[in-house]
Amino acid sequence: MSQQKLTIAAQITVKEESVDLVKSELLKLIDITRRQEGCINYDLHQDNSKSNCFLLYEKWESPEFLQKHLGNLYLAEYLKATEGAVKEVVIHEMTQIA
Repeated sequence: MSQQKLTIAAQITVKEESVDLVKSELLKLIDITRRQEGCINYDLHQDNSKSNCFLLYEKWESPEFLQKHLGNLYLAEYLKATEGAVKEVVIHEMTQIA
């Protein structure tokens, strides 16, 4: 496996009326993901001024571990539960340089 760590910053903007639903579903992902092999951290943030904006900050031991994470059933369940509630998802795959 690749030894290059991978950082993910995923900005999730949801419909105003769906904030509680999406927040609840995102919180379900935290503990199960943190226990996954290769997960260094998986942190959820909510914008202080725009409550419908969330940021997932993730760090993985390698891109391969991220790919395993993305194939999990619980992520498919999250997508199904939040279908129609999310306005936009912007994902940045990044490599720490310093």
